[in-house]
Amino acid sequence: MFYEDTIAAIATASVNGGVSIIRISGENAVKVADSCLKLKNKTLAEVKSHTIHYGYVVDEEGQKIDEVLVLLMRTPNSYTREDVVEIQCHGGAFVCQTILDLILKKEGVRIAEPGEFTKRAFLNGRIDLSQAEAVMDLIESKSKYALESSVSQLSGIVKQKIQKIRNIIMDDVAYIEAALDDPEHISLNLFEKDFLNHITSSISELRKMKNNYDNGRLIYEGIQTAIIGKPNVGKSSFLNAMLGTERAIVTNVPGTTRDTLEENVRIGDVFLHLIDTAGIHETEDEVEKIGIEKAREQLKHCDFCILILDRSREIEEEDKILLKEIESKKAVILYNKSDLENAFSIDEIENMTTKKIIAFSAKTGEGLEELQQYITNQFFQNEISFNQEIYLSNERQKQAVSEAYESLLRVKESYDLGVGEDFYTIDMMNAYEQLGSIIGETVDDDLVDTVFKKFCMGK
Repeated sequence: MFYEDTIAAIATASVNGGVSIIRISGENAVKVADSCLKLKNKTLAEVKSHTIHYGYVVDEEGQKIDEVLVLLMRTPNSYTREDVVEIQCHGGAFVCQTILDLILKKEGVRIAEPGEFTKRAFLNGRIDLSQAEAVMDLIESKSKYALESSVSQLSGIVKQKIQKIRNIIMDDVAYIEAALDDPEHISLNLFEKDFLNHITSSISELRKMKNNYDNGRLIYEGIQTAIIGKPNVGKSSFLNAMLGTERAIVTNVPGTTRDTLEENVRIGDVFLHLIDTAGIHETEDEVEKIGIEKAREQLKHCDFCILILDRSREIEEEDKILLKEIESKKAVILYNKSDLENAFSIDEIENMTTKKIIAFSAKTGEGLEELQQYITNQFFQNEISFNQEIYLSNERQKQAVSEAYESLLRVKESYDLGVGEDFYTIDMMNAYEQLGSIIGETVDDDLVDTVFKKFCMGK
């Protein structure tokens, strides 16, 4: 599918910088670019694909606007599989917009919609839908794991694994239908063993994808990490230490934090979504009660919990209650203010919990490196192989895999019950369709539009 119109947009962030890029794609991309450029003794129409050229952008009167480098990529060997021209200009927002405005004045050129360059790459068959989503995941990646997973998906690993299962399903459906049409010459009895192996292995593969979704969510969205403790134990000081900035107000007055405060931070290869909560204790203050209720909700739903204890204060009933509450969670205990005089022994805490205990000082930074390693081991203890495993990156993909998985489970159940083959081919085709939606083989225009509207301009 190739478009008659030509699109253009600024492909770099809309801030002042060293270099900005204006991208043009479409049938008239070269012609439009030539009408705005002054290159030395040549035009883009005359030069080879995948070459870079020096020159100037000039307006209608021939007045120089900026000194630029121009990259030409001819169809079909470009990002969109159309003719693509990228103009690298100086990174001032005004000069960049001036060049774009000049291009948009040309006949047949319009501003690109968000994600339209990648959408054209998908519709023109250069990438599948999972690869298109991986482009956005790559742009938004906040950790080493998210980056590696996005690059793996961009290389096509999702399509390879999904298409393999779809091919098996379609081949089996075709065989069953042929056998039902011509039972004298095609035997289903001889096919049963292979069929059962195919269904069982496909179910196993889809189950693995489903189970990997939670890891995928942690990789892409970050580990939801609740910071809890009684008032004035140093929760906000810990948050500030993790961020390296004074994000939370820190005072000696208990109850300073009355609402949740959320920030993102990367420690090593792991991305955390930190949630600083109100101090949990008994209170008659109605506003504090609301904050404490929110803190308990965060404790209930978080992926990981960091319980802060104040080493300079004796263990109280509030601490003991929280120690019990975190036993069912992935959690760590930090005894804060380890640089001050100790009011309790580590043995006292170890007798109350099975969780890891780490000495920490928001003042000196003691314990941060040990905490980083512990969190990494808790969630990514085994070596992650992004070249072999699929980590679904969004709810749309998870839902499709889940529905395909359930469909094949019904097929297996029907087979075990001896139900006729013509009945369970319906579920087989449903699984086939659901898996096709992940890579864009079986999707409608509305879903495609929804996916690409999430993209930024110029991508």
